[in-house]
Amino acid sequence: MKDLFGRALLDYQNGHYTEDLITSTNISEEDELPLPYLFRDFKDMPKLEKKALQLAKGSILDVGCGAGNHSLYLQKKGFDVKAIDISKGAVEVSKLRGLNNVEVKSLLDETETFDTILLLMNGTGIFQELSQVSKYLTHLKSLLKPNGQILMDSSDIKYMYEDEDGGFWMDAHANYYGELDYYLSYKGEEETPMKWLYLDFDTLKLACETVGLRCELVLEGKHFDYLARLA
Repeated sequence: MKDLFGRALLDYQNGHYTEDLITSTNISEEDELPLPYLFRDFKDMPKLEKKALQLAKGSILDVGCGAGNHSLYLQKKGFDVKAIDISKGAVEVSKLRGLNNVEVKSLLDETETFDTILLLMNGTGIFQELSQVSKYLTHLKSLLKPNGQILMDSSDIKYMYEDEDGGFWMDAHANYYGELDYYLSYKGEEETPMKWLYLDFDTLKLACETVGLRCELVLEGKHFDYLARLA
């Protein structure tokens, strides 16, 4: 991984903002991801993120923290927050912005336990593929203190396969429709493609039940997105 995402965050943090990130998937065209959005305050966050932060309690783990928006908000509220990200640039930016406890680490390498675990901005993305969901959920469960919770958002992207007649053109022999190849570029340089998973709520709930987690729908967004609470 070249960490173009981290490089872009550092550019913005250091006052060298000249262009945005470009993202695309195997089923969607190129789109700009504005860097200012990755530094948003609570008032500019989508309602699902706001709700998750309002439900956070106790000791908190912020998985895939990015520029640290969620963790910084909770830290200012007095919570004990630990943030992790696999992007060295993102972790550096979070530190520069004042986050006290943040490190470069993948979720599967985390061993501490928490009262709340946050996976936001399509938190199921890091599962990568449907076949890995149970492994990640089992590990997440092991990181929960008694009466702990996992707050996670995602989207049902079935709508992206709908044709003009209201039918769906998904290949019955293909993998789960939420498994995407994700591409990112910055300043003309392309990142190594990655797998990214969007998970519909019913599939997430079923996967939770198989590993002994309860899964409840907390809130739905306007665009097939939702916030779930796992416990």
